[in-house]
Amino acid sequence: MASARAAWKGFLKIGTVSCGVKIIGAITEADKIHFKILNREDGLPVKSAYVDEKTGDTVDTADQLKGYEIEKDEFIQIEPDDIKKIKLVSQHTLEVGEFVPIAEVDTRYLEKPYYLAPADGASLEAFAVIRDAMARKKVAARSCVVLYQRGREVLIQPLGKGMLLTELRTHDEMISAETVFKDLKARKVDPEMLEIAQLLIEKKPAKFDPSKFEDTYENALIAMIDAKRKGRKPPKPAPKPKTNVVNLADILRKSLSQEGGKAASRTKSSARQRKRA
Repeated sequence: MASARAAWKGFLKIGTVSCGVKIIGAITEADKIHFKILNREDGLPVKSAYVDEKTGDTVDTADQLKGYEIEKDEFIQIEPDDIKKIKLVSQHTLEVGEFVPIAEVDTRYLEKPYYLAPADGASLEAFAVIRDAMARKKVAARSCVVLYQRGREVLIQPLGKGMLLTELRTHDEMISAETVFKDLKARKVDPEMLEIAQLLIEKKPAKFDPSKFEDTYENALIAMIDAKRKGRKPPKPAPKPKTNVVNLADILRKSLSQEGGKAASRTKSSARQRKRA
């Protein structure tokens, strides 16, 4: 059972079956570099504050409230109690509306992951039955939940002894791929270059292993901070990559030969066979 602080507690409900669950954040930024804004004159941190647009005076927290702009400079005022009065089933219940095959999930819509765990010992059995049934059917459950005062569409799928709950982007948030790629012209690919590229891919097989991921920007920040702390010059910036590809076939062959000569010779042999044909 996870011991981390729960971001949400409620019930997972499928038909008449329900069990207590809790949502736990799956992401941490504890090890990331965080900057504070300083006053250049004295080097001390500065604080942010809300100020009145007209008077420039600081507005105390007690005097702040949300507003929805309906016309230019015309707002509907929303009191904290107004928001609290909104009662949605999804505030306390993850009610499953449908199940979708995991293989059909469009990964573009996956946004932020959380862990879903039983809320208590009494919920263990029902939670395990739902989780294992979904695993056998290879499906994910679609639901919605009010998290951090916002309604969020979510996808739930089995993950080891627990489940993974992932926030989903809405369809309106996504830019259509057709819109982006519409000006790309169809181009016939040279069979020889395609074969070289495939062999190059075969030379670099690997398993998906996030533990090997490296944040090069974060590492550069750490190196820069360390150099400043020790009074040294900061590291030199990396040179810009060259983008002038003159002959793609030659570059592919050179890259492949660096990975292994045997594979490169295979492409030359197959190219000769195509010419004879």
